Order: sequence, then C-alpha cells, then structure tokens
Amino acid sequence: MIPKRVGLITIGQSPRVDVVPGMKEILGPDFEILEAGALDGLSLEEVKKFSPKKGDYILCTRMADGTQVVIGKRYILPRMQACIDLLIERGAEALLLLCTGKFPPFRSRRLLLEPQKILDHFLLALQGEKVRFGMMSPLKAQLPQTRKKYKRLKGTFSFFAASPYAAGDELGEAAIALRRKDPHVVVMNCMGYTPAMKKRVMEITGKPTVLANSLVARALAELLS
Repeated sequence: MIPKRVGLITIGQSPRVDVVPGMKEILGPDFEILEAGALDGLSLEEVKKFSPKKGDYILCTRMADGTQVVIGKRYILPRMQACIDLLIERGAEALLLLCTGKFPPFRSRRLLLEPQKILDHFLLALQGEKVRFGMMSPLKAQLPQTRKKYKRLKGTFSFFAASPYAAGDELGEAAIALRRKDPHVVVMNCMGYTPAMKKRVMEITGKPTVLANSLVARALAELLS
C-alpha cells in the first residue's frame, strides 16, 4: 500500500520533533508525514521582528532548537499560505495546521483541517449549563483572547497559562491551580502539549484531559483511513 501523504504546517519551525512523533503513532504506518514551518529559514533575530504589537492576536511556538518565540498572527499568514502551497507541490493529499489558533480561510486545493474548529466542536458535544471546563493555554497574554472566544459556549470555564516550551514547571503549577477549580474536563489548548504532559496533568488533577494534537490526529486518521 502506498502511504497517504499528509502535510503538517507549523506556525514555528519544522520539523516538530516534539509533537509529530506522537501524532505519527496515532496515524500509523499508512501515512507519510511532510512538514513545513512558517518560520523556516529565519534566525531568532529575524523572528523577533514578528513580535506582537498592541491589539495583535498572540501566538506561541518554537524554533527548531526548541526556543520559545511569541509572534503576532498577522505577520505569518502569508508564510503559512506559502507552506500550504509548498506541501501541495510536494504531493500532500491532505493538510493540517499545527496550531489551535483562529485563522482566516487559506487557499488550498487539498483538504485542510483546522485544529481549533475540531476542538471547539468536540467541546460543544460536552457542554451543558453546569459543565466546568479547565482550559490550559501557553501564555497569560493569550488568556483574554481565549476567554473572549469561549464566551459563546455554555458551562463554566477556568483559564490557566502553562507554556509547553518553558524550562520551568509552569505545567505542574497550572495543573495544581486547575485542580482547585474541580473541573469536569481539562482542555490542553495548544498543539505543543505532548502525551507526557497530558499524563502529568491527569495525575495532578485526577480529571479527564483532552489533548489537542492527539484529538486532531485521530480525526485525520478517521478522515483518510
């Protein structure tokens, strides 16, 4: 059987050795992964020019060496489109954004999956007036835009920041704070969180935990299998 080619677009630099291996385990051997990054070919100094200004939609990602970078969405949209075009040229049969941020429509001749929409509709299936969600995002600066987005859903949301790229123990601290809120479900709202991070959050909170990248990988596998 010829492997199905799937193109993954990261808002940072490729390859994403931190999250793609875990996604490949879910997808299985029938899939060939192609990667491209919106920051590929740029130095850290060049990326700093994309730092968010007041009013920008904030994104958090990483360089190829694992260094965390914070960027404004508007600066990388043309570069993301270029990644889509490149991966289609390389033979990708379907495309997946490696970011749970909100994006405008992209131009694509192939199926393009947006993780945020998959995650949002999954949460819609869980929602109710008395459901308590605990949501984890990378940066405190991102929490206002996340709160605004989830106002439309029923239930109670508690928001906490913990970067998957930080050197300290932000994840453990956020999980302890989440536990005090006693959520029914914890949502790890960034494609940079890994299965190991999910396991740690579950151990601390004792709650069911949704990991964005594995949820999306399962949706992709269902679509193309």
